[in-house]
Amino acid sequence: MRTDNEYVLGTGGDEHERLGVQHRLWANATHDAWMRAGLRRGETVLDLGCGPGWATFELAQWVGSTGRVLAADLSDAFIATVQTEANRRGLTNVDAFVADAVGDLDQKLADRPLIDLAWARWVFCFLPAPQRALEAIGSRMRAGGRVVLHDYFNYTSMTAAPRCAFHDRAVDATARSWRDAGGDPDVAAKLPALLVDSGFDVEHIAVHQRVARGADPMFAWPNTWWRTWAPKLVATGYLSAADCEGLLATLTDVESNPRRFVLPPPVTEIIARKR
Repeated sequence: MRTDNEYVLGTGGDEHERLGVQHRLWANATHDAWMRAGLRRGETVLDLGCGPGWATFELAQWVGSTGRVLAADLSDAFIATVQTEANRRGLTNVDAFVADAVGDLDQKLADRPLIDLAWARWVFCFLPAPQRALEAIGSRMRAGGRVVLHDYFNYTSMTAAPRCAFHDRAVDATARSWRDAGGDPDVAAKLPALLVDSGFDVEHIAVHQRVARGADPMFAWPNTWWRTWAPKLVATGYLSAADCEGLLATLTDVESNPRRFVLPPPVTEIIARKR
């Protein structure tokens, strides 16, 4: 199993807060996807790669006291956060546990209720063997259960407008770092075939493309991403300090310049049903 030290984006307080911003900005697309997949009260939901639980707690409210949320993540620290916060909120239907999506997920699910719906957002792009995760989910899912995924394809199309070399180099460095860690920033292109091979029928594919202008709330998505992530790229040798400084200066300009914007990476939505 991987450890917190190998968690690609880290598990510190800065990442916790960034994930919260990201979740709030994507809440509408997330809720629409759950509704499209027919999430109902009383169902058992797997929140795979739950992080500190931003989606977990909403899922717990959706399925109600007769339902259950199985919140799984690689990080001990994030799972501890989920457990603490679930207790504070009185959410007795949350079962949070550490699991490796491509390692022991099937074992961790073996003694838990069968899954009606599995949800994963920006998780499969970091997995070295995504089909193993799908097979683990399928092995513990009821017939007719659904998988709902939000993940990346064409990640390197992310750009500042007008184009900026600092931004482009940071995007390329990000894609290289994820691949070097065993992930794939274009994994959504492969997911339909992997789902079919894992016993699912793909029922829905769509793309969410956002535009982030400096005065809009959505600008917080690329802004907090790069201000959290770019220094880590410098620390790991994927990006030069000069390019990082240029990138952050670009973001400062975009934030106050109505002539500029950032085009974030498109997010592919896939819903599949177990045969």
